[in-house]
Amino acid sequence: MPRQPRLEVVGLPHHIVQRGVDRQAVFFDHRCYLEYLHLLDVYASHLEMSVHSWCLMTNHVHLLLTPTIPGTLSRLMQNLNRMYVQRINTRFERTGHLWAGRFKASVVDSDSYLLSCMRYIELNPVRARMVEHPRSYPWSSWHANVGERQSRLVNPHAEYTALGTTPTERQDNYRAWILKDESECITAELRNATQQNAAFGSPHFAQQIEQMLGRDVTVKARGRPRKGEKGSG
Repeated sequence: MPRQPRLEVVGLPHHIVQRGVDRQAVFFDHRCYLEYLHLLDVYASHLEMSVHSWCLMTNHVHLLLTPTIPGTLSRLMQNLNRMYVQRINTRFERTGHLWAGRFKASVVDSDSYLLSCMRYIELNPVRARMVEHPRSYPWSSWHANVGERQSRLVNPHAEYTALGTTPTERQDNYRAWILKDESECITAELRNATQQNAAFGSPHFAQQIEQMLGRDVTVKARGRPRKGEKGSG
């Protein structure tokens, strides 16, 4: 069965997940993280892509991006992944792949869904029990979004800027939002939407995207149907 075209809607944010081969490490030292962020900045600027949130884990990455030009989401990830692998292979005198196939993507509704996605991304190291607080993990956009560090890479989304009338107010409100208890239901919904290249948002939002793209973008129940239940075909 042919693969569906990559889910991409110009002007809307997308949650991207790219994992390492067999979930193996893709970052090996401090310099690797900096190299990846530099390349992300270069290609995002070249393709006029807005970066709202990011987190570089040891063996995978999370990005929240808004494309402004059709087709640039895949181009950015292809160029970024290829150039990063070339530089890492050259530096460590290695060969072969780092990334596990195609990246996963979910188009994200605005309203609170976007902020929930940012929370999910920036709390990733906390959920993985690598740190107790997001401020203790250096490789995420947390520090820029709460005003602890300036970043040329991060371009605030309108939902973020609506959190306050001044930078300090926005940063304080964002910090409070991120540190609220995370809903397990929302977390599972976002994971499933990203894994299935579906829409993360309200049913109305999914319906709008479906009409726009002419394809089903709803999240499907995982696993086989229970005995006595009919599958979806």
